This record gives sequence, structure tokens and C-alpha cells, in this order.
Amino acid sequence: MHYLAEGLRLPTNGLDYTILAIYFAVVLGIGFAARASVKTSLDFFLSGRSLPAWVTGLAFVAANLGATEILGMAATGAQYGVAVVHWYWIGAIPAMVFLGLVMMPFYYGSKVRSVPEFLLQRFDKSAHLLSSVLFAFAAILIAGVNLYALSIVVEALLGWPQWLAIVVAGLFVLAYITIGGLSSAIYNEVLQFFVILAALIPLAILGLKRVGGWDGLSGSLQKSHGDNFMTAWGGTGIGDANPLGANWLTIVLGLGFVLSFGYWTTNFAEVQRALSAKNLSAAKRTPLIAAFPKMFIVFLVMIPGLVAAVIVPKIGTPGSDLTYNDAIPLLMQELLPNGVLGIAVTGLLAAFMAGMAANISSFNTVFTYDIWSKYVKQGREDAYYLRFGRLITAIGVLASIGTAFIASSFTNIMSYLQTLFSFFNVPMFVVFIIGMFWKRASMKSGVWGLFAGTTAAMVNYFWIYKQGIIDIPTDQGANFVSAIVGFVAGAVVMVAVTLFTAPKPEAELAGLVYGTQSPDMEEAPAEGDDAWYRRPALLGWGAIALAALCYIPYSF
Repeated sequence: MHYLAEGLRLPTNGLDYTILAIYFAVVLGIGFAARASVKTSLDFFLSGRSLPAWVTGLAFVAANLGATEILGMAATGAQYGVAVVHWYWIGAIPAMVFLGLVMMPFYYGSKVRSVPEFLLQRFDKSAHLLSSVLFAFAAILIAGVNLYALSIVVEALLGWPQWLAIVVAGLFVLAYITIGGLSSAIYNEVLQFFVILAALIPLAILGLKRVGGWDGLSGSLQKSHGDNFMTAWGGTGIGDANPLGANWLTIVLGLGFVLSFGYWTTNFAEVQRALSAKNLSAAKRTPLIAAFPKMFIVFLVMIPGLVAAVIVPKIGTPGSDLTYNDAIPLLMQELLPNGVLGIAVTGLLAAFMAGMAANISSFNTVFTYDIWSKYVKQGREDAYYLRFGRLITAIGVLASIGTAFIASSFTNIMSYLQTLFSFFNVPMFVVFIIGMFWKRASMKSGVWGLFAGTTAAMVNYFWIYKQGIIDIPTDQGANFVSAIVGFVAGAVVMVAVTLFTAPKPEAELAGLVYGTQSPDMEEAPAEGDDAWYRRPALLGWGAIALAALCYIPYSF
């Protein structure tokens, strides 16, 4: 396991620990306050579908403010430069808007309690079970990333052993989710959103001041890393070299479309927040409200990474004992006085707990509703599933403690997360998008599309990239290509299987396919039988051609 450099230990004092203790007390208080509203399993797993849009919107963005955002994006800024903005302006905002305006009417209007349950309604049990198992597995892996990220920070900053930090944080998240269910997680995420901002804003401001402002930062990094390090699109022409190791085509398709839409539209850890809204209007506004702060948060995580690259030019290189993940802790040690330091440590802990809580609360919902109640213990009373939900929450936390150690093999946890997304989220997205826009997609095409997409993405990453069959310069570039390959494979297999298997009866597709409307939906998109998205052959050949183009630059 990787340990942060011993020299990163923070000079914390009683004031810092007092701030931390107050925060933990408030979080547990919110959990106990939320417990009063938990009467049924729907209350526990989806807050009774009663929350206002501003609460679910802030929780939506806070659920993503975990290890991905704080350590991972700062590490990406230190490693790849200004190109980190792609993960926000291309890799998040368009997909969040698409989720709110296009997909939430299907999710909310169909009254599903989880994302995999939508696949049960649209396809069949085999697609539902496979997607449920894949999502539950991925949720535990990603929760482990947040725990690992928290542990390396606490070990370096406060002196706790990593194993102790992992166990304490895991048990704390377990306590407030088990007590108050999703409502506790969501209201804590709203609190955590503001605590995180209070930690990152002074870090970014003081970091810029330390290196002479933006002009000083740009001048230093252009001199040491080249001009492309300080531009988002510099050197991204096909065949050109750039820090990210990707060209504009793989960025736009791999990140901007496949990875981005796969994550934001099918990741139940995010969608669950919108499903807990009080009505369809609030559910649709949830990701739109979240998109506004998301546009600007990039500066709060990118700037510390860039500043760290100036202060420690050798960060992340083989000759340094600091990895890119150390960027945020390094600046906290260098820049923050006591008191502010306590707020920053609290903000980091809040971020990691928000990310872990989002994945654990989605894991317990999927495992209880989509696996246990559908295939193991059917037809039990609601109180049984409420008790089981609390039990599986504890099991999920214990499992994520184990997966935290897997994340330790990656020096940039963002690369690890993107790899997981290309394996699990992208295949689910292709099944969703084809199922929603093509009536003819057969019941059996869903499970085979999931299987083919996941397999193809893994083959590309572990064989074509890792074995050097095709030379792709960076892990991130390989993730973009894996995502595209997984998407194309899933789409092609779905079309092929559909041609030889029976479609779902049209009467059962109401409210599940674009252009249809169920009685429960407040509104549905307009019909358009001749639209381009209803021509699978055109889409299939276009997707194959684009995937081939993505490999060409790495073949020479």
C-alpha cells in the first residue's frame, strides 16, 4: 500500500480537532433527526420521494465530491495540466443536462426504485440481474476508493495509521446511513457541500498567491512542462503529442460522450438523489441545479494541482517520494494556518464520506430491491426489507473496507475510477440509450449488450493496452479508448441480437421508450418515427468507424 510522504504531517492543534469534533457531532445529529422520518423501506432507500429540488440538487453534486473530485482531480491537474477542465465542461455538464431533460421523465415517471429496475421493465430479468450485480460490485469498489483516499490523507495529516482511518471512517458512515437512511445521507451531503467549499476556496486562493498569481503559475508551468500543459486543447490534434496522451476525437467521444453520459445518466449513486425528489419537476431540476456549481468547482480542484506542480516540480516522477495524489495534502501543509487547517481537514473528510455514503446508499438499495427481493426472498413484508437494508448496509461498508486496499496500487486514483467507469457504466449506458430510443430492441439484447460491452472494455484495457498490442501513451488515453470500444461492442451486439430475437410487446413499452407515454408520466417527448436515432444500421456502422479512428493515432 502507498503511504504519503512522512514530511506531509500537519501541525494540527486543539482548535483544529475541535472543529473536526463539532462536524462529526453535527453529522450524527442529522442522522438521528432523519431517523424519525424512516417508517418504510421507501423512506429508508428513497427518502419517501419527498425532498425539494434544491436539497436533491446540492446532494447530487456533493455525492460526486468525493475522492474523484478532491484528490483525483487535483492529481489530474498536477499530472496533465489545464486539460482537467475536460472532465467538467465536456465530461459532466452536457450529460447532467441530458439526464435532467431527457432521462429523468423515464426514470421518475416509471416509478422505478433503482436504475437496474428500469432495465427489468424495458428488457427482461437476465438484463436486470446482470446490471444489478455489476452495479453492486462497482459501487463497493468505488466506495473503497473514497475510503482509501481518506486513509492516506488522515495518515499523513493527522498521524493515524491507514488501517485505523479506513475502519473509523467506514464505521462512521455506516452509523449515520443505518440510522437515518438516504435522508440522512442527502442532508449530510448538503452540509458537506458547503464544508468542502470552505476547505477548497482558501486553498486555491493562497496557492495562487504563493506562486505569483495566475500569470506566475502559467509562466512557471509553461517553462517546465511546455505550452500545452496550460491549454485545454493544445496538442490534441490526431497524431500530436500532449500531456493527456489523447486526441480531440477520443476526448470528445470517449470522455465527452461515452464515459460522461455513462456515469451521469446510469450511475445510481447520482440518479438516486433525483429519484428522491418530491415530484417529476423537482427530479428534472435536480441535475440542472447541480450543473451550476459543477461548472466552477473545476477551478477549486485544478488550481491546487497546478500549484503543487510548481512548488514540487518532481511530484509524481520516479525520483520523488510524492505521488500526484499528494497535491492537496502538500498545499494544506504549506499554506494553511491553524483553524483554517481544521476546516480544510474537515472538508476533506466530508468529501470522502459524501462519496462513500453515495455509493453505499445506492448499493444497499440495489442489493435489497433488485437482487434480494426479486431473486432470493420474494414477497416478504416491508418491515423485513427495511431490516435487511440496514444489514446489507453494514455488509457493504465492511466490503468497501476490503476494496480500499485495491485502490492503493494506483498512484492517480482518478485513473482507477475512470477504468472502473469504462468497465461498468459505459456498457449500461449503451443498453439504456438504445433501449430508450429504439422500440425494436429485443428483450434479450439487453443482457448481451451489457456482457459484450463490459468484456470488450476489459479486453482493450488489459490486453490491447497493458500488453502493448497498441501503444497508447497514458492510462487516461487508454480509458477513453476502452470506453469507446465498450460502447461500440455493446451497441453492435444489441443490434445483432435484436435481429434474431423477439421484441418486447409494444403495449409493455409505454413510458419506457422515447415517444411513448404512460399514464403516470407528467409529460413525454414528442413522437418521431423517422428520426435518425431510430436507424440502428446507420448508428452501428458510424460507431464502428469512429472506434476504428480512435485506434489509428496509436498505430504509428
